Amino acid sequence: MGIKIARGALIAAIYIVLCLALQPISYGVIQVRFAESLTLLPMIFPEAIPGLFIGALVANVIGPFGIIDVLGGSFTTLVAAYFTYRFKDTWFGYLSPVLFNAIFVSLYLHAFFDWPYWATVVSIGISEALVVFTLGYFLVKALRNFIKTGRFH
Repeated sequence: MGIKIARGALIAAIYIVLCLALQPISYGVIQVRFAESLTLLPMIFPEAIPGLFIGALVANVIGPFGIIDVLGGSFTTLVAAYFTYRFKDTWFGYLSPVLFNAIFVSLYLHAFFDWPYWATVVSIGISEALVVFTLGYFLVKALRNFIKTGRFH
């Protein structure tokens, strides 16, 4: 149990650090939030669900969009993480962080930036897909390999 709590906390911390270290590109209607590569971790570690939620919550508190992003973005991350876990062995597991962020985060970002909603959906969707289907995919693949070979507990 202790290892799972520690792993969830570590995931939260890494998410926060990535957002802070890369702050200029982690927030906005055009963004590449490298922390989102962690959103596939619930496929392997269920404790990643609260870890991602807490990480997004803190990162959004620090971010520039206030309470709407704290509530909306963090809740979107929580829902996407649950669906990633629930559908971990399907294509929808990989796609859920992309879809949920593109659809729901765009609901408020388009207003902040005075962009059309669908243009914001495309922008957020492309950036999310970029990190999820590259870094996130290879992270999950590497971790599964480590677990399978007994080199990771």
